[in-house]
Amino acid sequence: MIDPYPLARPLLFALDPERAHELTLATIDAAACTGALRALAGAAVDDPVEVMGLKFANRVGLAAGLDKNGAHVDAFAAMGFGFVEVGTVTPRAQPGNPRPRLFRLPRAKALINRMGFNNDGVDAFVRNVRGARYDGVLGLNIGKNADTPIERASDDYLHCLERVYPHASYVTVNVSSPNTKNLRELQGADALDAMLGALRERQQRLADTHARYVPLALKIAPDLDDAQIEAIAARLRAHSIDAVIATNTTVSRDAVAGLAHADEAGGLSGAPVFERSNSVIRALRALLPAGYPIIGVGGVMSGADARAKLDAGATLVQIYTGLIYRGPSLVRQCALATKRSRPRSDNSSDLSSSPPSNSSSERS
Repeated sequence: MIDPYPLARPLLFALDPERAHELTLATIDAAACTGALRALAGAAVDDPVEVMGLKFANRVGLAAGLDKNGAHVDAFAAMGFGFVEVGTVTPRAQPGNPRPRLFRLPRAKALINRMGFNNDGVDAFVRNVRGARYDGVLGLNIGKNADTPIERASDDYLHCLERVYPHASYVTVNVSSPNTKNLRELQGADALDAMLGALRERQQRLADTHARYVPLALKIAPDLDDAQIEAIAARLRAHSIDAVIATNTTVSRDAVAGLAHADEAGGLSGAPVFERSNSVIRALRALLPAGYPIIGVGGVMSGADARAKLDAGATLVQIYTGLIYRGPSLVRQCALATKRSRPRSDNSSDLSSSPPSNSSSERS
């Protein structure tokens, strides 16, 4: 089947980026309902793997940010992702930063966004997630409201964790967006120690209450030096956090200097962050115990890029900006490129003889 996305992309790129995003979400919802989206993306790659005690259909997932309100889970699932992550969600609804706040850099295959956790709040988010029919692994990504003082950030994360826990396969703690003032301060050793301790204690209490353990993942920035990465790795171990997601967007502009929009404030994603993300992954792999799950994200624009994440030490891979530049067919390409591509002694177990688990009852 001929991929129509290269024909549609110029039309979408002629629109304001945020308007194009909204139109695309509406379009994929409709296409998923008719089955056209599944046909466009191609057959889902069956490559089951167990990570964090969860059974993933394949190693390639949707990164948080494309579906902040969890309102399009079924549409993204129809693209053949092995897992889907939605959010970031905050306790209360907030509009995010003023528009324009999303910019394309086509020559660099990149985006700059300063969205600022725009979302409808955790109660609406949970309603959307509960209404989804998807029965695969679903990650729910949580953050803090912009007007919550940084010294009270843990309150927001704990509130969100309480609300999303019964409906999540795993929960991601986002402390690495550059678009909420002072948020990245939470990656500092003392602040991270306090937050992870509080979240871990609440996670254990919720596991007892719901008779179900939901793993926690921490999402970190690419703009960290060796000492910061080492400090984060130490705290992941100390608090028994289940996984780390490397990485979020970068504030560096070295790779896009001189391009239109390169000086816009916000996080840069896409091809320019690929190597920096891989560097963080390699550093984490050297610092963390064998078998510790690392989810690699940043600049995956091809199957070869996805494979490179695994070669750097990642266990699973996520896509965001690549989907905008390459379209739904990228998911299958990446899933094929990463299929059974690592020794079974690494961060995961090969479950090729076992079907993915049905977790729909966990989100009821």
